[in-house]
Amino acid sequence: MAEDPWGEPIRGEDEAFEAVVYLQSPQAIRDRCRALFYLARQDRLHHFRLNLDALPAATTYVQRLIDQRYPQAAIPFHSRWRHFEVGGQSRLDLLEPALSRLSALERARLKVDLAVTSVLLDAGAGSAWRYVEPQTGLAWQRSEGLAMASFHSFTQGLFSSRPDTPWQADAAGLAQLTTDSLAQAFQVTPTNPLLGLEGRVQLLQKLGHTLNQYPQWFGTAVPRPGHLVDYWQHQALQGRLSAVAVLQTVLHSLGTIWPGRVVLGGVNLGDVWPHPQLPDSAPGRQLVPFHKLSQWLTYSLLEPLQELGLTITDLDQLTGLAEYRNGGLFMDLGVLVPKSPAVTQIAHPPDSPVIVEWRALTLCLLDDLAHDLRQRLNLSPEALPLVKVLQGGTWTAGRQIAAEKRPGGPPPITLLSDGTVF
Repeated sequence: MAEDPWGEPIRGEDEAFEAVVYLQSPQAIRDRCRALFYLARQDRLHHFRLNLDALPAATTYVQRLIDQRYPQAAIPFHSRWRHFEVGGQSRLDLLEPALSRLSALERARLKVDLAVTSVLLDAGAGSAWRYVEPQTGLAWQRSEGLAMASFHSFTQGLFSSRPDTPWQADAAGLAQLTTDSLAQAFQVTPTNPLLGLEGRVQLLQKLGHTLNQYPQWFGTAVPRPGHLVDYWQHQALQGRLSAVAVLQTVLHSLGTIWPGRVVLGGVNLGDVWPHPQLPDSAPGRQLVPFHKLSQWLTYSLLEPLQELGLTITDLDQLTGLAEYRNGGLFMDLGVLVPKSPAVTQIAHPPDSPVIVEWRALTLCLLDDLAHDLRQRLNLSPEALPLVKVLQGGTWTAGRQIAAEKRPGGPPPITLLSDGTVF
């Protein structure tokens, strides 16, 4: 199929359908973000200026962090499982005695149940909230706090409808979740507020309803996210499964859960947003896809599938994650320069051009930094895929430089979050 100068396939008769298919692909993420990057190279964007002379120093900053944390370059995936390992203890070890009595397939299902619920609860918590882990007495914030809270909520049966099988997430258990029950599990109080609490509850409730609607993905007797494992086993060819296929399954099967998003051809597009400087010449032409939580979830689902014996292919076709730690890294190191004080002085919703530009430029810079890093380390994309660059890596570097720049380490831009995007 031919392509136009903006990187989008020229469509046939059903323009909306083909636009949806395209916008749900990793290639569309890169194409549309590069379109904005092209404008930035010409200094035509309204809110950010590129300073590519600062990119080598940013690569050096990340490389030093990798050398400190992973001296043998044995970098794991950037996934939810890393957050379950903070404090020098893997929380999954707590499950091992029970997990060892399950079949390999049921272990994978359980881990997918855990990953899906935990990732969907992973949007930014805000700087005021913390979770005190009952078993250790340690206080955790932000992503680690959300990981601990969601892990212990899962093991306590919060997402299950069956008291005899608490370690699962099922349709009935998720649909009956309440704001009060999640607030109690996450230790939310007036003095310990969690951003987007209601949005998180609504997201999991919608997940519960969605599980009932798609038996081909989630099963029939007790619909669960974990039954995606069975679907992917059938999709795998000779034990090989594309990471892109995993992402597309996530986008198709969970697409209806996202609130208040752009709808095209009757399809809720999820983490896809318009930008006024893209040409409005065809359906979906002004839209920029990111699919941040869906890709974060995909990265987090790959390890249980690998443990089951599947070989994951096409890993580096997925993109980086367009969120505030990666984006903050490039702002704090001077690669992205705001054009006006308002960029950092007022809060912005996710559909604002400021945020769309920031996220799009971040994804392009992650690709470019990864390319430079591989050249320095003499590693191939297969040996150092983006999922390891993130872990090694840019996400931690973004957090570290934020802490150096600002007390408490908040991102350089204030986001108005409903608990379902970042």
